[in-house]
Amino acid sequence: MVAWQEFLKGKRGKKDVQEFGFNLMDNILSLHGELASQRYRHGGYYQFRIADPKPRIIHKAEVRDRLVHHAIHRLLYPFFDKTFFADSFSCRIKKGTHRALNRFRAIAYKVSKNHTKTCWVLKCDIKKFFDSINHQILLKILKAYIPDQKIIWLLENVISSFSTKPGFGLPLGNLTSQLFANVYMNQFDQFVKHKLKARHYVRYADDFVFLSPDKERLVEIIPKIQDFLEENLKLFIHKDKLFLKTLVSGVDFLGWVHFPDHRVIRFVTKWKMFRRLKENPNEQSRQSYLGMLGHGNANKIKARLNLLLPSTEVPIFRSDWFEEHLGGGWAWFVRLYNRTNNRRERRKLFRRRKVILFPRSCLAERCRVFCNQKPLR
Repeated sequence: MVAWQEFLKGKRGKKDVQEFGFNLMDNILSLHGELASQRYRHGGYYQFRIADPKPRIIHKAEVRDRLVHHAIHRLLYPFFDKTFFADSFSCRIKKGTHRALNRFRAIAYKVSKNHTKTCWVLKCDIKKFFDSINHQILLKILKAYIPDQKIIWLLENVISSFSTKPGFGLPLGNLTSQLFANVYMNQFDQFVKHKLKARHYVRYADDFVFLSPDKERLVEIIPKIQDFLEENLKLFIHKDKLFLKTLVSGVDFLGWVHFPDHRVIRFVTKWKMFRRLKENPNEQSRQSYLGMLGHGNANKIKARLNLLLPSTEVPIFRSDWFEEHLGGGWAWFVRLYNRTNNRRERRKLFRRRKVILFPRSCLAERCRVFCNQKPLR
C-alpha cells in the first residue's frame, strides 16, 4: 500500500489509475498472488513522443506494472544509493540538475585556483544511452549485489519486458530504468575514480565532464574511456558531442553555458521557453521559468519574460497618472518598475526617484492611494 500511495501522487486524475483504484484491494491482492507464486508477467507498453528538449520516444507501462516498479524502487534504491559515486547526480535524492551545476562550478574554482589558471574541460556524451544498455551485463551487475533469486527473477522479468533490439534497451518511461541506468554507469564511475584516478569528474546520466589544468592528461584518458565503455558496457561515445576546450571559451553542460565567473542559459532552451509562453501564456509557467533562470545570469531574459507576461501579483503603474499627479519625467520610472517583478529592485527605484523630487512619505502615500495597498517601506 505504501508503494500505491507513492505511485498515486500527481496521477489521481488519470483514467487508467482511477480504473485500477476502483477495485484497488482486489487488484493488489491479485498482483501479490502472482508475485508470490512467480506467475507474474510484465505487460506491454503504450508509446508516445515528446520533444523536451529533443525528440524522444516514451514507453508507458500499465498501472499494475508501474506499481511493481515503485515497489522495486522502494526496496533497491536505499541499498544501491550507498554504492554510487558521490558526484553522480541523476535521479538521486538530494542531488539533481542544480546541485550538479553548483558542483561543476565548485570544481572549476578549485582546478583553476580561483580562475588564476587555465581550466580544461573534457565533455562526453554516450550515444543512444538507454537504447544501448545490455540486458545480460545489467543482470550480471545486479546478481553481484543481490543474492535473492526471487528478486533476480522479478528484475529479469521487468528488464526483458522491453528491447530496442534483442538483448538491448531500457524504456524511458519506467521508474526502474533510472535506477538501472545508475547501477549500470556506476561501473564506469568506479573505473574513473580508482583506475584513472580522475579527481575532478561529474556525471549526470550519460552526460559527464572531466576538469583538469593539464590538457595532455585529458587527451590521454580519452582512448581509455572509450575502451572501457566499449569492452565492458557495450556503450559508445558520441563522436559529435566530445569536446575538449577551456572554461573561458564556454562549456555547455546540463542546459547552461558555463564561464569562469557566470553561466548563461543555452540559446535553444531560451528560444523554446519564449515560444511556449507565446503559444500558451500563463502565470504558472512564467514563475517556473523565473525560478529556473534564478540559477544563472539571466536578468535580461527575466525582464523580457516580465514584459511578455506582466505579473498579476503586483500593481502595474501608468505613466499618465504619474505625470498628472506628480509632474513630468516619470516615463523611465514606470517602464523600469513594470519590467521587474523583484520587490527589492522596486524599492531601489522608489528610493532613487523619491530622493530627487519628493519627500519619502509624500510619494509613498500618493502611491498607496493609487495602488490601494500599503506603502512600500
